[in-house]
Amino acid sequence: MQQEKEEIREWTVKPMSKAEIAAAYAPYLTTHAAVNRMMEWIRRNTELTDLLNRSGYRKTQKLFTSYQVRLIFEYLGEP
Repeated sequence: MQQEKEEIREWTVKPMSKAEIAAAYAPYLTTHAAVNRMMEWIRRNTELTDLLNRSGYRKTQKLFTSYQVRLIFEYLGEP
């Protein structure tokens, strides 16, 4: 019997684009669909949304800061 190796990836908290994070959460979707899904998860999580807004997040920004990435990983889990 052959054992399958589990791929373990540790996510570094650094500035990341919305597309990069979203693709990690939903690699089987198009980039656009993955971003839409991730942003819907964020909008539904009112505590996360509030913390992101207080951190200076604006919905038109393309990159999340390191702090914002840390919040997303904390509330949504690492991809």
